[in-house]
Amino acid sequence: MPLTAAEKAAIKAIWAKAASREAELGAEVLGRLFKAYPQTKTYFIHYDLREGSKDMLNQGAKVMKAIGSAAHHMDDLDHAVSSFSELHAHKLMAEPGNFKLLSRSMEETMASHFPKEFSSTTKAAWDKFLAAVSSALVSKY
Repeated sequence: MPLTAAEKAAIKAIWAKAASREAELGAEVLGRLFKAYPQTKTYFIHYDLREGSKDMLNQGAKVMKAIGSAAHHMDDLDHAVSSFSELHAHKLMAEPGNFKLLSRSMEETMASHFPKEFSSTTKAAWDKFLAAVSSALVSKY
């Protein structure tokens, strides 16, 4: 089901606040992911996964840039995340279910940093958006 205009606006409003903090927020998203779902660390065996490490900040920024690209291209998610989809499906061979886990960590992070803006309506929009992003990411599997 496509995102409504109101849902797109809610996503863009949160993203506008998060975009300037990509590395910090992205590292927090990954930290939450690794803590709650330690099996996801297997894709990062060569990384320093300690809180605040350069690797966490760099990888976190990459994750957030991908979400930012999707947020700016919600009407063409398949194209917006195509390169990430190829990478994760063919080179990294990431477990598709991990995208749902990452989505949960993303929402928790956004809600904790933007509690006033992250209403139940906004959370529902982000659920729908991140599900669509996950679906686009697994399209190359």
